[in-house]
Amino acid sequence: MQVLLISTYELGRQPFGLASPAAWLKRTGASVTCIDLAVQSLSSEMIGSSDLVAFYLPMHTATRIAIPIVERVRRINPKAHLCFYGLYAPLNQSLLRKLGAQTILGGEFEEGLSSLVKSLSEGRRPPGAPQPEPVVSLSKLRFLVPDREGLPDLSQYAHLDTGSTGFRTVGYTEATRGCKHLCRHCPIVPVYGGQFRVVQRDVVLRDIANQVESGAEHITFGDPDFFNGPSHAIKVVKSLHREWPELSYDVTIKIEHLLDHRNHLLVLRDTGCLFVTTAVESLDDDVLRILDKGHTREDFLRVVSLFSDLPMTLNPTFIPFTPWTTLEGYLELLEVMEELDLVEHVSPIQYAIRLLIPRGSRLLKYPGVRERVGDFDERTLVYPWRHSDRRVDRLQEEVFKAVRELDSREHSRTEVFCRVLDSAERATGRGSAVRIDERGGGRKVSRSPVPHLTEPWYC
Repeated sequence: MQVLLISTYELGRQPFGLASPAAWLKRTGASVTCIDLAVQSLSSEMIGSSDLVAFYLPMHTATRIAIPIVERVRRINPKAHLCFYGLYAPLNQSLLRKLGAQTILGGEFEEGLSSLVKSLSEGRRPPGAPQPEPVVSLSKLRFLVPDREGLPDLSQYAHLDTGSTGFRTVGYTEATRGCKHLCRHCPIVPVYGGQFRVVQRDVVLRDIANQVESGAEHITFGDPDFFNGPSHAIKVVKSLHREWPELSYDVTIKIEHLLDHRNHLLVLRDTGCLFVTTAVESLDDDVLRILDKGHTREDFLRVVSLFSDLPMTLNPTFIPFTPWTTLEGYLELLEVMEELDLVEHVSPIQYAIRLLIPRGSRLLKYPGVRERVGDFDERTLVYPWRHSDRRVDRLQEEVFKAVRELDSREHSRTEVFCRVLDSAERATGRGSAVRIDERGGGRKVSRSPVPHLTEPWYC
């Protein structure tokens, strides 16, 4: 059985979503080829020789990139069994079936992929037969160590910019999957429904060991929330630091959990955590309530204070453009980042992010949202919306254009921030108080770079 696993995009990381199922499928006796289209090319020979072609869809961008490639696969090898797996596969099930998907797997997909390969190998899955595997599985698996053999070298992926001592090669792993929270806008919720699953500690550590051997100097933990299982998380990082004391890492943790488990923050710092990403989303309490984020503006300010005292770098992310955003509220977000000296902490793309409403989103059940959105768009894979104040949409377009034009390697985060702030001030009628060539225009903006990954996108 010849299996072709395809990743289209995973945030500049060597795909865990290829390495993990590769280990499971090789155990069945299958011959597995992994292709990461973010850094590799897909040849006609690879497609034509495959019995099973499976696309990994962990996020919105990856799914949109995959769709036009499917037609090429079907044209070259119409007999291949077509599978889609990962978070966005069940969310877009109806569209993927139209494209020819015979199997769709979400949640803990490794077991389902193994079952599929066995049934195809044994001739028990005739073309057109309904899949016996559940579309979404939340089984508690005993994971295998990811098999990264054959994947592109770590040097081809995003690096860590330390902000002071140069660049480090980055590895990637997951200690948990899913999330126990129910944020209304989050695409994890329709699949996991408030549950999460633990990847066994020995598996995590052996995966890290293999990547360190391959040159990793820093590890990104891709858990949606590293503190969903805080005891598990702390055991993992203590073991990591004991084994590789020079190895640094980063994690993602909710504002709510940073406050609830503040006693663990010193452990993170002392075991090599360079920065913590946290999804703030908004500083408007009304918007936070609509999104059901579980924290308030004041909670965020408390976390900023906690990190200043540690000290450790906080990496806030936002969804600044929503149907409830106001021009004044957007400008205030920028002013608060400036006042808190967080300008260099925020990737500029965060100032341009527009709320995505995918299929299955809990937001669609919130009063008034259905009236604000159009029909589901199979081209963009979202329910499109327009702001009632067209000036907000125009500002978002202007900010997005500015962020894309100012390449991060040529312009500092401070410079891009000043351009964005200039746009926001003009949109609100305050005039322009910043000139890019002044590199901050005398404002209180941080000039000290902070550790961050060189891949700025996140969805």
